[in-house]
Amino acid sequence: MFDLEKFDLKLNTDVFGRNFVYAEEVPSTNTELLSESKFYKKHGTVLFAEKQTAGKGRKKRAWYSDDQLNLTFSILITEPKYFQKKVNIINFVASLALAISIENLYQLRTELKWPNDILIDNKKAAGILIESSSKGSKIERLVIGIGLNVNQTSFQRKFTIEPTSLKKELGHSVEREKTLAEILNNVEEILNTSIKFPDKILEDWKAKCKMIGERITVVIENVKKQGIFNDIDKNGFMVLRTDDKIETLHFGDVSIL
Repeated sequence: MFDLEKFDLKLNTDVFGRNFVYAEEVPSTNTELLSESKFYKKHGTVLFAEKQTAGKGRKKRAWYSDDQLNLTFSILITEPKYFQKKVNIINFVASLALAISIENLYQLRTELKWPNDILIDNKKAAGILIESSSKGSKIERLVIGIGLNVNQTSFQRKFTIEPTSLKKELGHSVEREKTLAEILNNVEEILNTSIKFPDKILEDWKAKCKMIGERITVVIENVKKQGIFNDIDKNGFMVLRTDDKIETLHFGDVSIL
């Protein structure tokens, strides 16, 4: 079981995770935090679940995670200062924080795959899902949903990208409490940096994305596009160069040709 005392000893944040909700089972940590329940009002609240019965990734794809082996959690952000500029930068903050945490703790080389995956040796170790609720054009609540494969070693379903876990890559079990604390420490620090220096976050992210400069296929709602992954623009969108034009893509499933 997750040891809350051990987790708290490693947590060095000012806000994130200080209001920590542990759940044995919820449908989805993202959905719960967006529900505006009286339990989830405080900025920086972290909802951690051992099991999600309706865990999801991007495009409503199911996220499967074995009980008590991994990290599936969401962070609630309600402070308006984080919504004033490039909200999309939060996705890059989260993936960069995950990559840095894995490298710092376990010396595993990570790679970032646009828009929201963390790879180790070309295999998927983690994914991120950002969701928000708004009134009119004003974002009021945003959640960062994170799923990291930690101690799971068997993956029974078919996946677009082969999955892996920290344990599979290291050959031994990993302490989830220390890992979660390190992630939250880095998310808070990098998110605060992003307010003043969003371009630095994008540059740091791009340095970990090997796909940039490669010839790729992007699938968007069953439509395939091919070209050179030219860059990430200042808003975090992909710049795709085809034979006759430059396109800006907001989302898509990417693979190297």
